[in-house]
Amino acid sequence: MPVYTTTLVILGVAILGVAWLPSLLEKYPLSYPVLYLGLGMAIYALPLELPTDPFRHQTLVTHVSELCVLVALTGTGLKIDRVFSFRTWRTPLLLVLVLMVLTIAGLTLAGWALVGLPLASALLLAAALAPTDPVLAGDVQVGDPGEGREDNVRFALTGEAGLNDGLAFPFVYLALALLPATGSLAATLGHWLWLDVVYRTGAALVFGIVSGKLLAYLIFNLPKRISIKAGAYGFVALAVTLITYGLTELVHGYGFLAVFVAAVTLRSHERRHEYHRQMHAFTDQLERLFIVVILILFGGAIMRGLLSELTWPGALLGLLLILVIRPLGGMLTLARSPRVTLAERAVISFFGIRGIGSIFYLSFALSQAHFPAPRQLWSILGFTMLVSIGLHGILATPVMNWLDRRHGRTITAELSQTAEAD
Repeated sequence: MPVYTTTLVILGVAILGVAWLPSLLEKYPLSYPVLYLGLGMAIYALPLELPTDPFRHQTLVTHVSELCVLVALTGTGLKIDRVFSFRTWRTPLLLVLVLMVLTIAGLTLAGWALVGLPLASALLLAAALAPTDPVLAGDVQVGDPGEGREDNVRFALTGEAGLNDGLAFPFVYLALALLPATGSLAATLGHWLWLDVVYRTGAALVFGIVSGKLLAYLIFNLPKRISIKAGAYGFVALAVTLITYGLTELVHGYGFLAVFVAAVTLRSHERRHEYHRQMHAFTDQLERLFIVVILILFGGAIMRGLLSELTWPGALLGLLLILVIRPLGGMLTLARSPRVTLAERAVISFFGIRGIGSIFYLSFALSQAHFPAPRQLWSILGFTMLVSIGLHGILATPVMNWLDRRHGRTITAELSQTAEAD
């Protein structure tokens, strides 16, 4: 069969599967990303010429992962019911502003000392791996808009995943700034602090809030004057994503952060309106489509040599992040959070899932400048993602069910059965 036709068949079967797998696997210690990763590895074991090498197809990798994260950030913001305030959002803010910085610092030091990476490369790898992923973390996040499943753990992990995919960007730019340059280090760091920390972050917040409010008016007020079919609001959600991201990037702000802020701002308007569910449902379906494509390609890249430059110290670095740096840092960061129990702190600290955002950050930075040992960076990142998808994907359902039972809540599978009965 021609490669193109074979690809269409594979993609069709994969998309069909993702329509049912999340529901079918609710009772089992397995998430559908694990299955699609395995499917990708199986497909690329066959003698087919399909794109996998992130070096030969770097632009494809960058833009596909970018779009996937963007759609996921919109969906993440739209499903959070809790109104924003510094008090109610204290836990996810701590995870982003304290834990992520601690994780980047610890991972940079370990990459430099343990693996022997140059400082700029170690920082880039840390910045790419530090953010938790809004794409692959569905099993530990809050439910659909208005569903009410916003306990401490799910809310903290959802809010963290939405915020840190934008706030990790300053550290990616710091890694770029630390590459050998003609200017002095002090001047370089000063420019980074002003432009990449203060201005870009501020622009993202402003554009995110303004875009969210403007689009909320168009979505909830305009239909009262002009008839718009309800089925079109999925496209409105996509418009929110693309317009906010594009405008923010045009003024050199952080588009990822702006998209999430716009979605949260939009969610604060007419909170019980059915359009929130319609917009979220559309973004959820679009996100799953991207997940299918990226995980199959990621599995194929593993089979075609993505881990070829992986060394024992590099593998140890990935395991340190997942099993030591993130969990220990999380426990320390949340130690003085009285409303979060010890069991909840442990679960929040452990489920730092690495995924699609990490692929984007690394491919983006490598397209901007030459970093030493790029293939080694890809190998370490690929191994860390592989372990995270497997370990967290297997443990997510049983751990969250255990936590729900511990706190007297109905588990997800039982909720689904009740909904189907109704």
